[in-house]
Amino acid sequence: MTLISRMRFGAIALLLAASCSAFAATVTGTVTNKTINKPSGGDDVVLIAFGQGMQEAGRTKTDGKGHYSIDVPDNGMHLIRVDHQKAAYFQPVQPGTTTVNVDVYDVLAKVEGVSTEADVIRIETDQQGLHVIENYFVKNESSPPKTQFSPRAYEIYLPPDARIEGSAAMGPGGMPVSSSPVPTGEKGYYAFVFPVRPGESRFQVSYHLPYSGSFNFTPKVSLPTQNVAIMLPKAMKFAAGGSVPFQSINDDVNAQTFLARNVLPSQAMAFSVSGSGSMPRESQGQGGSDAAAAAAGPEAAAGQPSAAADTRPGGGLGNPIDTPDPLNKYKWWILSGLALVLAAAAAFLLRAKPEAAAPAAIAPAPVAAVPASSNSPGDMLATLKEELFALETERLEGKLSDQEYAEQKAALETVLRRALARQTVPS
Repeated sequence: MTLISRMRFGAIALLLAASCSAFAATVTGTVTNKTINKPSGGDDVVLIAFGQGMQEAGRTKTDGKGHYSIDVPDNGMHLIRVDHQKAAYFQPVQPGTTTVNVDVYDVLAKVEGVSTEADVIRIETDQQGLHVIENYFVKNESSPPKTQFSPRAYEIYLPPDARIEGSAAMGPGGMPVSSSPVPTGEKGYYAFVFPVRPGESRFQVSYHLPYSGSFNFTPKVSLPTQNVAIMLPKAMKFAAGGSVPFQSINDDVNAQTFLARNVLPSQAMAFSVSGSGSMPRESQGQGGSDAAAAAAGPEAAAGQPSAAADTRPGGGLGNPIDTPDPLNKYKWWILSGLALVLAAAAAFLLRAKPEAAAPAAIAPAPVAAVPASSNSPGDMLATLKEELFALETERLEGKLSDQEYAEQKAALETVLRRALARQTVPS
């Protein structure tokens, strides 16, 4: 067994010792409809047991006062899911917890107040051609708050020849889950079947394009978009076209960014890229900023350490770029490739019924060192994210045998279930 393997198993043992188990109990709670600030009666309440994947362990309905009661049959890890108007809302059953309250929102196919705050397109080349990771940061500022959900809850446009390899979605304050964009019938036009809840949701798609040294993009936005940002290596060239102007932001020595503001669906965008190059990853872990925490807000910050506090390899991205807000707060998230990595770890935990699973693309990264102690739920969860990242990277690089990979992944997933059960997952 390699030194890294021994370190990882040592970390797993520490995390197992630090975690505590749940116990059989009756869980009660109240489901509140925050759209009207009243109890939500008649909603399905489902108890999900992790076990061998997500399995339904019990089911009930809320009464006229929004109350429910459900038995937790064993001492395993569980999750409460409330289905309100076909949209799912989650809360964990933490060890020793007997009360779990859940907030829900009324659902409409289209909600006033939903817009895209940022569409960030990260481009580089590899042996398969042009590799693109596109991130969408979506705001739902509806008043009163409502959830946008339908077979076309959030629509996106990709290049017609895009070959999708990974995708993820994340609700406000939650964990990323694997969610596949569904073809609509028009080439390059897709839709996520994922509820856009009040607050900020995130969507990410990883895809490849055929490449012969240059490529012309004609991107299109489905909603008014405050920022469209193109990020690519310094070695590649960018040329703007169409009627939408792009501003060059040249304050990062390792990458270049071009920004268009306040883009409407009716506007024609165009740009081309040429040359070859890879986005920097060696800069991760060199100090850092709190850009990720700023982007995620206080809800997600609890589950993700700031770059400034995280000096492990892969834990940060150098100094924050001096770009106009709100783009600045997204760059750490984009360059780290974090969303798809977390989706690979958490897809089996928080996937809702309407979502189809897709394999997540893992970007190479340095192996993460294991902290000396991880005795809080937040510390444990952060460590597990790093370890899952490193494990997948080592597998892709051929550093682990199939048996070593299977053993270590099974152990990490066991601890991940325990750590997530101790974390509050806002609905």
